[in-house]
Amino acid sequence: MEHVAIYPGSFDPVTNGHLDIIERGLAIFDKVIVTILINPNKQALFTLEERLEMLHKSMENFKNVEVDTFSGLLVDYAQQKKAHAILRGLRAVSDFEYEFQMALMNRRLRREIQSVFLMTGLRWIFTSSSIIKEAARFGGDISGMVPDCVKTKLEEKFLCKLG
Repeated sequence: MEHVAIYPGSFDPVTNGHLDIIERGLAIFDKVIVTILINPNKQALFTLEERLEMLHKSMENFKNVEVDTFSGLLVDYAQQKKAHAILRGLRAVSDFEYEFQMALMNRRLRREIQSVFLMTGLRWIFTSSSIIKEAARFGGDISGMVPDCVKTKLEEKFLCKLG
């Protein structure tokens, strides 16, 4: 039986912290499905198509990774994809509180789907898509925090050179 995990997020944009979680998730699961939640209530910097493109380019060296999108309940999507787990990364205590509540609700809705939390590598503990976008907006050097394709897209988006 293939062990599949869903790694959901907005990935606006994908960071090297996300890639770290995916790589480590692949050491546990046979396949990781990286999926973008389509949330019309959330204002994203990048379009869905741009985020998909960046994810695909960032995943080129990963085996057993699928990139997808979904809307609706994550546990329903996980069941549809025959996934056994939802993979999430934790950076701080504040992440844990939110993720713990979501895990409890997901478990209530579909007991057979487990939530698996990986602590973010120390190197990425401060990295978030929001912080990276803020730094890039004001010309900060985000080299090494995001894949090159993401850095290029941020440069295009903010019409500036980023280091």
